[in-house]
Amino acid sequence: MDATIYHNPACGTSRNTLALIRAAGIEPTVIEYLQNPPSHEQLSTMIADAGLTVREAIREKGTPYAELGLDNPDLTDEQLLETMIATPILINRPLVITPMGTRLSRPSEVVLDILPMDAFNGPFTKEDGEQVLDQEGKRIV
Repeated sequence: MDATIYHNPACGTSRNTLALIRAAGIEPTVIEYLQNPPSHEQLSTMIADAGLTVREAIREKGTPYAELGLDNPDLTDEQLLETMIATPILINRPLVITPMGTRLSRPSEVVLDILPMDAFNGPFTKEDGEQVLDQEGKRIV
């Protein structure tokens, strides 16, 4: 299965998501989006395919969101997208694309919605110790 992850290696959620993809036996295309941001069209498509609004795809924590006045409700989606591309730290992560769909994987286990569950054959525990998959590779709810 093909998979692409827009990844930030400094982000625990992004690292956990990448590890889950690999635990499914998939070696994804890893795009470190801070160095290689998506194009306007790619970002717009990912956001729409993930079922998000542009505002839902903006990261506020640890970014210049407030300084840039992005909380202004008069800003259009187009203006927000342009700012996200110019300042990629504003893109919420990780965004993952597979043939089964596109998701903003926050929390990381959201990625399981777009991975084949029969690919997992054992447990998976996140970096913080939270178990996501049981001994049989079944999702823990």
